[in-house]
Amino acid sequence: MSDSRPAADSNGRVRLRRAVAAAALATVPVLIAAAPLVPLALLLGPAGLGVLGPGALGGVPPVVAALIAAVVVGLGGSALVGPVLVDRRIARLPEADLEDRPAGFVADRVAAIAADVGVDAPEVTVVRSGAANVAVADGYRGSRLVVSTRLLRLPAADRDAALRHALVRLRTREAAVTTALLPALALVETVALLATLLVGRRPERTAADRRVNRIHGYEPERNRIPPRAYTVAGVLLWLLLLPAWVPAVLGERLYVSGGRRDADAAVARRGSAERDGLGNAVAFAGEAAGAADWPPLLDRLSFVSMADAETGRVRGTSRQEARFRLAVLRSKRSL
Repeated sequence: MSDSRPAADSNGRVRLRRAVAAAALATVPVLIAAAPLVPLALLLGPAGLGVLGPGALGGVPPVVAALIAAVVVGLGGSALVGPVLVDRRIARLPEADLEDRPAGFVADRVAAIAADVGVDAPEVTVVRSGAANVAVADGYRGSRLVVSTRLLRLPAADRDAALRHALVRLRTREAAVTTALLPALALVETVALLATLLVGRRPERTAADRRVNRIHGYEPERNRIPPRAYTVAGVLLWLLLLPAWVPAVLGERLYVSGGRRDADAAVARRGSAERDGLGNAVAFAGEAAGAADWPPLLDRLSFVSMADAETGRVRGTSRQEARFRLAVLRSKRSL
């Protein structure tokens, strides 16, 4: 009894964290959809929300109706676009030229591990990449697993532990939630990177350049847009983005990064061989060259994050995530 109560408390905390984080992530597409819908409702009244059908929200105040529409359009649109976006990105990746027997072996191995994990075997795509990584996506178009040739070259125990990690995220439905919300998260990330670029923009010509130009009798046309204008534009863009960026960062830390740690724990509980194999795979994937080959769109769905430093700061994630996971796996303490 004394052993089961701490485990139950731990499971309860994990479920609470996942619920809070999923709710935070779900607000991101809603806020994005509300940005044009609420002003439209204020300007046009109920007629501005005719997309929901005549009389669908009769008697409801326009702002409330706009928020309801934002929930429907934001969450529904993101869930519809997410799997399509992932499938199209996967289709552009360079597929590995595997012989029939190795290709069949990969699919069979994934199917065997999926059966052990308790999920249906996903469609498997092996891509030619210098990154040692595997990603899993899920949605109404079915589940997909993308694995790089470099990860498949790891020792069998390390490779299988990484594949199991991905399939555990499929079982916990984390892959399905992340895939559904991926378009909104990618949009927030792109706008945040643009705003950061504008804030940090510097004039192309320094004072030394201008002095040299004057000495040689040449003074190019002055900058039509002063650098300060870029900074102001970047700050304003950040202020507009902040309501969606805050829940995106919270969800990123608690749901995506936390989901990787939860999957680590699930794999480690299988036994010492799986735990050691997973630690080896995390260490190799985090240190190996070739991260630039891995598509940023698949990063949140991946076994190991490969975001660059600037993108990691925009997401609010820790650059030490892989090292922390590895330290926990190697510490031999209970997960």
